[in-house]
Amino acid sequence: MTMGAPILTREQVIALCLALPGAFEDYPFDDFNWTVLRHQSNRRLFAAIYAREGRIWVNLKAEPDYGALLCAAYPCVVPAYHMNKRHWISVILDGTMPEEELTLLIRDSYRLTAPRTRSPAQP
Repeated sequence: MTMGAPILTREQVIALCLALPGAFEDYPFDDFNWTVLRHQSNRRLFAAIYAREGRIWVNLKAEPDYGALLCAAYPCVVPAYHMNKRHWISVILDGTMPEEELTLLIRDSYRLTAPRTRSPAQP
């Protein structure tokens, strides 16, 4: 993967999210500032995109310890706005996070919110 230009727009994040299998774009609130990306199979959200303080923000689910590590490593990562701050982070698209890192965070959020697979019944 080549190093791309920083992701700065809602449209770029939506495109990254829609590249995942079964992802769809939704606008569930009266406030069209919020774009929600969901799984088709369980309708759970894995990304919420919105404008705040002059920037685009993206809320993503993250393992609690990893989310805390990201908040310490990147000034553009903060506890999630309007979400459970233990399990969700906000990434502020200020150009400081590499595209590859954001892509990995989106994929991880997608994985964490995916439908649970059932294991076969044990005899």
